[in-house]
Amino acid sequence: MSLHPINFSIPNEKIIKHKPIKTQILSKIIPGKTPYIFNKENEYYNEYQKSYFAITKKKSGWDCLRHYEIIANGCMPYFENIEKCPEKTMTLFNKNLFIKANKLYDNHFKNNTINSINNNIKTEYDNLMNEILENLKTLSTQNICNYILTKLNKNVEKVLFLSGLEPRAIRPDYLRCLTLHGFKEKFGNNCVDYPKIPHLYKSNTNKNLYGRGFTYSGLLDDSMYTNKSEKQLLEEIKNKYYDIIVYGSYTRGIPFYDYILKYYNPDDIILMRGEDRQLTENNYKDYIDKGHTLFIREL
Repeated sequence: MSLHPINFSIPNEKIIKHKPIKTQILSKIIPGKTPYIFNKENEYYNEYQKSYFAITKKKSGWDCLRHYEIIANGCMPYFENIEKCPEKTMTLFNKNLFIKANKLYDNHFKNNTINSINNNIKTEYDNLMNEILENLKTLSTQNICNYILTKLNKNVEKVLFLSGLEPRAIRPDYLRCLTLHGFKEKFGNNCVDYPKIPHLYKSNTNKNLYGRGFTYSGLLDDSMYTNKSEKQLLEEIKNKYYDIIVYGSYTRGIPFYDYILKYYNPDDIILMRGEDRQLTENNYKDYIDKGHTLFIREL
């Protein structure tokens, strides 16, 4: 099977290493009601860290970076309508843990004050929170990179990670950006991103990023970027310098596609799609029939 589900991911450095002190039952961040009320990432994270629970839900898509940010800060998600999530979406999360978290909130936290939570319930909370955190660690950016590689059954040492060439294609795309972060962490300069996604690097000066750039921007050292001209890149493709070609978002552009097909087998070409809208088979069947490997977020 060359079609696989995929999730967003989170840089391992963003996952909390200590148990935070709780001072409120429910976070004041309510999706759809209080979006982007924080201008600094640490203030945003602190709001989750001091909360036992935070509400999250499907917005445009089921998979949402907010889920990851809540958990990464030692806060338990209260995931509205998680039972309705399609079977093939968010498959790398253990959704049963979210169901348990909802029940814990409804039964013991929803109608109580923070001082009325007894030690037995706190222990139950801590144990479940640890399970949810361990599940999140399997969704680190590098682990998602490894997940992709396990589906390929190839020896991969050099990767060309391509994005569309239009300005829109360079703008934040959580699946592309976070997965590229994982590939760069694993392969370093042996993963070449073209064109450069500047907001991923520490030299980024763009502050007008989607979601304020929290969690995904400015993390990669600039030494991890290898500048290549288009001429040099095409010559390397011709010589099969790279083991695989990854398109971070095939809906936002597949540069050099016909040229690459002259030199690479179809199963050396990986196509990803992180858009919110769910697809029918007709939307991706042609790529599968050509022999490519697809990873789609909302199946």
